[in-house]
Amino acid sequence: MTQNNILWKPSERFVQDSNLKRYEKWLESTRGLSFNSYTELWEWSVKDVADFWESIWEYFEIIHHSPYDVVLSDASMPGARWFEGATLNYTEHIFRNKSKVRPALYYRSEAGTFSSLSWKELEQKVASVQAFLKKEGIGKGDRVAAYIPNIPEAMILFYAVSSLGAVWSCCSPDFGVKTVIDRFSQIKPTILFAATGYEYNGKHYSRKSEIDRILKGIPEIEKTVRIPWPENEDVKSPKSSDDSLSWKEVLRTPFEELSFTPVGFNDPIWVLYSSGTTGKPKAITHSHGGVLLEHLKYLHFHNDVKPGENFFWYSTTGWMMWNFMQASLLAGASAVLYDGSAGYPDLGELWRFAGELPIHHFGTSAPYLTACMKKELRPGELTDLSELRSIGSTGAPLPPEAFDWVYDSVSENVWLCSMSGGTDVCTAFVGGCPYEPVKRGRIQQRCLGADLHAYSEEGEKLTGSLGEMVIQKPMPSMPVYFWDDPGNKRYKESYFDTYEGKWRHGDWIQLFEDGSLVIYGRSDATLNRKGIRIGTAEIY
Repeated sequence: MTQNNILWKPSERFVQDSNLKRYEKWLESTRGLSFNSYTELWEWSVKDVADFWESIWEYFEIIHHSPYDVVLSDASMPGARWFEGATLNYTEHIFRNKSKVRPALYYRSEAGTFSSLSWKELEQKVASVQAFLKKEGIGKGDRVAAYIPNIPEAMILFYAVSSLGAVWSCCSPDFGVKTVIDRFSQIKPTILFAATGYEYNGKHYSRKSEIDRILKGIPEIEKTVRIPWPENEDVKSPKSSDDSLSWKEVLRTPFEELSFTPVGFNDPIWVLYSSGTTGKPKAITHSHGGVLLEHLKYLHFHNDVKPGENFFWYSTTGWMMWNFMQASLLAGASAVLYDGSAGYPDLGELWRFAGELPIHHFGTSAPYLTACMKKELRPGELTDLSELRSIGSTGAPLPPEAFDWVYDSVSENVWLCSMSGGTDVCTAFVGGCPYEPVKRGRIQQRCLGADLHAYSEEGEKLTGSLGEMVIQKPMPSMPVYFWDDPGNKRYKESYFDTYEGKWRHGDWIQLFEDGSLVIYGRSDATLNRKGIRIGTAEIY
């Protein structure tokens, strides 16, 4: 690759001020480990994954209510068990960062509504919902579902549910009734929180009748709380027959100080779902401890999020990036929520919002960046983006032309962090590296702790050639199981049916000598056109 293909280089100050450098210095002072490059650091992190993840536990001073017996009981996949014996709570780590100075989160709707929520307000509302859930008998292991847009109420609900050790699951209200029933009926939630509508592209969509039909389709739901959206409308349709409560009634529940229920490291925190294009959606279940360690690692080291910054990712509650966005509060940042269309009233709206707030870390999908490029948008001329530090991109491969567009039309100083992972792990296997340059069309590096390689059909490692993305060793945020999957049958078929004991992710990748890589699309999503198998790699 020639020098001309390097679009951005970190300054020496950028490197030295990074969270990753701080961690590296900590490794040297506490463990006597020193590294000459990111590659050496990565190699150590995957050579002995137990040592690496134990260092993450210690470095981030994980709040635990009982200690672990061993870091990794069994390194086989599937079946790896992490930090057994340890009890903790994800949400407790959110609230250890509460501040009197900065808001916990900002919220903006496409209609222009803008608000912020202080840490004190957030804590009080979470405590109210927690008290309500306790009164309803919700505790460790119980499932609570939500049908809700990307609004502050969704954050409040998740923290209340997970603070009790209960299991969270949500769908975006643009999902159809069958789609929601296919998902929630697998986990049999006790309580459903449902917003009565949502706004998109300048229109309001009522969901009152859909809520009624969802309740009929999932008889296990014992209690429903309806959240009026917009706030001034009635919560029920004329045909509603349930005795549901309103959100205001829930928030009036008398509460005491917010508390946190310790749960096992490997106990479930939430259930996410696959697309369901090849059958019943997979109910992918992650652990409290696994996502806690992974989110701390990724946001600090691979996105370099700092306390006091504003972190935004354009997402609905139906995409795993909504769950991933919770990690911004773990890093001491304020979360920025946006509800509505990214193209209303035009594609420049999110960029203008980024300049006004300001947003320091702007996350979105590759198709959004590509759409802006095709419209020949120039965000750097629309607004002042001098505070913007990074642009995150995922959801699809980002074409080289879009890399060019970011540095030509957004900012020549921004750090473009193309990343790839998935619902399967609620993080990225590959993504940003504050030590490395951004090269045209390439993801910077494999993430720490991700023993990722390109494999041939015969299971040989490839460099410079197209191959299957394979992860050779376990990571804590891999699913603990799929819900309602006897004998882990679907789990094993999803990842371990090709290379025994190794995770085949289902992506075509090209890995280069310097650790940078290109992802070309799914290797397991194929169409059969007149006998010719066509995958997303060919389509892209």
